[in-house]
Amino acid sequence: MIKVVLFDIDNTLLDFDQYVKDAMKNGFEKFALGKYDNDTFAVFTKVNSELWHDLEKGKLSFEQLKKVRWNLVFDALGIDFDGEYFEEYFREFLFDSAIAEEGAMHLLQYLKGKYLLGVASNGPYAQQINRLKRANMLSFFEHCFISEEIGHSKPSKEFFDVCMSRINKDLQQEILPCQVLIVGDSLSSDIAGGKVAGMKTCFFNPKNKPCHEQIDFVITKLSQLEEIL
Repeated sequence: MIKVVLFDIDNTLLDFDQYVKDAMKNGFEKFALGKYDNDTFAVFTKVNSELWHDLEKGKLSFEQLKKVRWNLVFDALGIDFDGEYFEEYFREFLFDSAIAEEGAMHLLQYLKGKYLLGVASNGPYAQQINRLKRANMLSFFEHCFISEEIGHSKPSKEFFDVCMSRINKDLQQEILPCQVLIVGDSLSSDIAGGKVAGMKTCFFNPKNKPCHEQIDFVITKLSQLEEIL
């Protein structure tokens, strides 16, 4: 029986992709970097995904990611601009970004009071908390597990060990990992980490990406989670 539901934030509760598109479009105009289009976004997505996979594997720190991300994007696009300077703009823009995924607020309203709710996210603590606050979502969560504050990143077992320890301390009872459901859009982070921790897993897959993993639940709309829980 599920007692706790943990949510990833980016591209699960909040629309990170739409934020990136807005930030790139505005940034390219602001710094006169040329035309922004869907191909430009695709380049960012490829570079960013590869860097985050390296971070998840422990090959890269978040500080290193920030230093190289936009330089790699600009190199791939043939743009001569200071990537670290653009990263500062990008992160300032992100700090206040709160574009909710379709159905996210309704789902949280449905689940509140029925389950203990938390978020499990890789990223800077203050940024992720502020984004949830601006989206009027923060009050739904009893716990916010953010990698910068925890000291470990998903999908590491250490990250999820901290989650379980704090949940049990708060409830003053033993919640087993199999009584926790993690919901997220990343197979390599949310799903892989949840499986290693012994949790139930729910893959949020609105773009119908190929999936050959053994997953407890797969949904294409957040509203479908109401039928599961």
